[in-house]
Amino acid sequence: MALKIIDHGSPEYRQMVKLRDDMLRKPLGLGFDEKELEGEKDNMLIAAFEDEDILGCCMLVEENPTTVRLRQMAVLNNLQGKGIGRALMNFAESIARDRGYKNLSMHARKNAIGFYEKLGYKIKGDEFTEVTIPHYVMEKNL
Repeated sequence: MALKIIDHGSPEYRQMVKLRDDMLRKPLGLGFDEKELEGEKDNMLIAAFEDEDILGCCMLVEENPTTVRLRQMAVLNNLQGKGIGRALMNFAESIARDRGYKNLSMHARKNAIGFYEKLGYKIKGDEFTEVTIPHYVMEKNL
């Protein structure tokens, strides 16, 4: 498995958008619009590949000079529980640290809380609804 930062607009990015759409949006009856995708140009786009096939992905978005936010974490359903998500998170945290960030935050889906807690993330605040489902803000000091 190869972990890498990918370029916005590249063939790998198109695979990333399809994975996110299939895993995160379509099950909720949602999709992406071009304006939203165009807004991802300045984000750190991260993906895991086996040869040419995408296995999982996430992105990092700067919130302020010390905090970066994880967004759009997805791993193919049939590969969940095999360490891909953990590898993506470790890689994303390393990138964030290397770029000088001190904290990583996220809006975690309620059903993923246990995964992030195992990686050292803590819930901050109350449950809220985003994209029609329950979420929590989670944070970790890097």
